Amino acid sequence: MVEIVTTTGDVHVVEEQAPHFTSDSAQRLIQDIMYCSQNLDFVKQKTNEIELKLKNMIDVLGRI
Repeated sequence: MVEIVTTTGDVHVVEEQAPHFTSDSAQRLIQDIMYCSQNLDFVKQKTNEIELKLKNMIDVLGRI
């Protein structure tokens, strides 16, 4: 439940409707989270590889 107080002092009460999770919808949500987590791990790995390559390039240019 959320209360919204206006500048006039009026109070509006808004009840949030919570979605009802079924076992199936919960499982799909878990799978989506796992998929996103795997993608995030892949992006982190590629970012680290690029950072290492850039560092190596900077080191080589610094020796020229």
